Amino acid sequence: MSSAPVRVRKAVIPAAGYGTRFLPISKAVPKEMLPLVDKPVIQYVVEEAVASGITDILMVISRSKRAIEEHFHPAFDLEAELEAKGRTEDLHALRRLQSMARIHFIWQPKMGGLGDAILYARDHVGEEPFAVLLGDTVVTTQDETRPVTRQLADVVEQHGGSAVALQQVPVEKVSRYGILGGQEISPGLIRATQFVEKPKPEEAPSNLAVSARYVLSPRIFDHLEKTPKGKGGELQLTDAMASLMQEETLHGLRYDGQRHDIGNKLDFIKANLHFGLQHPDIGEALKAWVKELAL
Repeated sequence: MSSAPVRVRKAVIPAAGYGTRFLPISKAVPKEMLPLVDKPVIQYVVEEAVASGITDILMVISRSKRAIEEHFHPAFDLEAELEAKGRTEDLHALRRLQSMARIHFIWQPKMGGLGDAILYARDHVGEEPFAVLLGDTVVTTQDETRPVTRQLADVVEQHGGSAVALQQVPVEKVSRYGILGGQEISPGLIRATQFVEKPKPEEAPSNLAVSARYVLSPRIFDHLEKTPKGKGGELQLTDAMASLMQEETLHGLRYDGQRHDIGNKLDFIKANLHFGLQHPDIGEALKAWVKELAL
């Protein structure tokens, strides 16, 4: 008799990086706290996790990113002010930040790569599968009721092992990403046989790039512990996942949606335009203004 599938209920959000491409503002404001219209990037990430059934979130941050903690902690003076002025909608939005999920924080004292950040979550995660959502990337899907993280959790709950989100990229750009190769076992679902970090185009097993969302087996921690550091002295998650593939199944899932990487200025502006055009308060006015530009 097979055991019941283990539900994915925990998530790790790495958000400790310096964000040097956004200097000088990132000296004082974490890039994850930069706004997409009226919400910081990391709030969109948390909302995706919650919509995917996650109830427990650990954020891996640095000491200079206390603003992220403050955003998700109560602000009693502000709440009292909003209540006194009858701004009920704003008050409810503020209180929802503290009630969406159990949110915890841990400090990463030195930047050591994505794998190093995830390793700090070992004690918190324990022996169950968990999601990883990069804190500077917003991922949207055509079906808002089925976020990418939920889709990955479904794969792991059904098949076991681990799963990563995939998007096709131009062949000439594969050297920017972790690239997965394998066999398609059902529409959009690939059983991985290769996982390579930033390969040369001629050495890439495919043009399917890992897209900022993962659901991982807790066995990944053992492989992170024994994986040697790579370029720049950083511990690469992809190296540990390639090792994990030797003993557990790894699936890749092509999703129908869009990745908004807020790691550079141009994509940040594009993301603001994308979300601004959809915003109920300013969408129509913004659309009219864009048409007026006639660029």
